[in-house]
Amino acid sequence: MAKSIIRLSIIISLLISFSSCSFGPVEYGILEGQVNIGPLQPAVQAGEEAPTPAPEVYSAREIVVYKKNGVTEFTRLEIGPTGWYQGELPVGTYVIDINRIGIDSADNLPIKIEIRGDVTTRLDVEIDTGIR
Repeated sequence: MAKSIIRLSIIISLLISFSSCSFGPVEYGILEGQVNIGPLQPAVQAGEEAPTPAPEVYSAREIVVYKKNGVTEFTRLEIGPTGWYQGELPVGTYVIDINRIGIDSADNLPIKIEIRGDVTTRLDVEIDTGIR
């Protein structure tokens, strides 16, 4: 009985050791870009500038990063008050989209991207609010 307990303890210890092992260092790359959102009102009068989105317009939206299959969500990246976002991702293939609010759309999304180690990948996004 004592030998069985010792063997079981050794097996459990080995399994715990192997499960916490890393198979080499994980490399990371950066995904960043500028998000533009508009239109914010149905029409802009001649000679007037289009309104600039308030910080809360940006913060209500996020860049959604899915795993390679395009279904499993990996993470979300916050969009800052000026429309800039940036995040560190492990090397790999991802599908990028936005969290769609109302009828928001982005012509270039979803898109499959490749993140490479120590490389910054830029992806600018134009969100169309659908306001006409």
